[in-house]
Amino acid sequence: MIRAGRLQYVQTMADLAAALGKALVTVRNQKPYAAEGHPAPISSPKARNQLWDSQQTKAYYAGQPVPELPQVDDDEDLLDRHEAAELLDIAPVTWNGYKKDPDLAAAVVLVPAGPKGTEHWPRRVIKAYKNSRPGRGAGGGRREGSGDMIPRDEILPRIAELLDADPAVTVETVSDTLGITKFPTAQSGLATLRGRRIADLVEKQPGLDLKDAALQLGYPNVTHRAAVAFAERELRARSAQPYLQHAADVLAAAGIAQQAQVEMRQLDGGAVAAAVLLDTDQPAAAAVWDSRFGWRTSTSRRHPIGKDTDTAPEGEGIRYLGSGLRPDPEELLAALRDGRKGTKRPKAATGEPISSED
Repeated sequence: MIRAGRLQYVQTMADLAAALGKALVTVRNQKPYAAEGHPAPISSPKARNQLWDSQQTKAYYAGQPVPELPQVDDDEDLLDRHEAAELLDIAPVTWNGYKKDPDLAAAVVLVPAGPKGTEHWPRRVIKAYKNSRPGRGAGGGRREGSGDMIPRDEILPRIAELLDADPAVTVETVSDTLGITKFPTAQSGLATLRGRRIADLVEKQPGLDLKDAALQLGYPNVTHRAAVAFAERELRARSAQPYLQHAADVLAAAGIAQQAQVEMRQLDGGAVAAAVLLDTDQPAAAAVWDSRFGWRTSTSRRHPIGKDTDTAPEGEGIRYLGSGLRPDPEELLAALRDGRKGTKRPKAATGEPISSED
């Protein structure tokens, strides 16, 4: 986290490279920050972009004693998405919905400032949000207007609040409280959130059976089938996410894609997919990965993944890339740069190698 009053000392990897008089790619490759005794990052361990305190790194490279950072939590500390989720005892993917709350959205701080900065929130704002949720004492309970139709992007965060207050909350209660339809909105929302939390618990307790996890969380037996099915897909998505984030980072470092956190999308039949938006000067709008078909290009920036169908998308501007479902990111990069590489139809799903032949 960024301790209170120390925002001005935050140092990105690009800042560190500049301070060392080296190119960013050199610092990425040589990793001087991994040396024994080097000041630890102030970003959370799972953060996509590492950050340091410049006063600490300056002292280290000058051969001087590294100053200690404050250890006591302060309401003005700035927390990233992983730290915010931990404070609320939820998964980071759940926080992605929570952060759209108007109070949280208004308080976001980009570090460094600008569209490529990493989102942070003051601890006090997250604590205030936590205390205002249903069943959390003063300020809890049903929000004003909750009986009316609510925006789609607020549905899961609001259902999550009800699930926090009562793990056995019913579809009827969710529908009546939030003013949403029972089927499929309330039912699907509850299954989604229960599935994510089952996945969270299984990750914390490796080897735990999914149904046993559902019982530990207090979910009624009648909800187990749908929640477990979602949990299975959620775990599948999480297992692919590190590879996809690495690939996205390689494309961004090469200057052909936007630096961003990869978001996984669950498809029907248990498949998962993700998209990496490419820069506007690239021939394709995005690179899309599908667990059934591997990597392909997309012509749409707004809806790169497209409709969820059982068949692989084909058509003008679509090329399937790489030698398998998870090709090395450098191979993907080379294929994106060379329009002659790739195929019109996927071969990764059948286990056949992908060549440059059409």
